[in-house]
Amino acid sequence: MSKVSVEQWIELFREIGLQEADMTKWHRLFEAKNPAGHQSFLEWLGLDERRIQEIRKM
Repeated sequence: MSKVSVEQWIELFREIGLQEADMTKWHRLFEAKNPAGHQSFLEWLGLDERRIQEIRKM
C-alpha cells in the first residue's frame, strides 16, 4: 500500500476548497477529539517527530 504524502494531502484539501485556516481548524479538531489518532495519522504521513510536535501544538 502506498502512502499519501503531506503535499498530496494538502492538494486534496485545496481541491475541495479548504483554505489554510480551514486546514488548521481541521487539525485542531482532530487533536481535540482524538489526540492518539491524530498522532497516528501524522506518523502515517511520514512526518518526523519534530514536525509532528509543531503541528500538534497548533
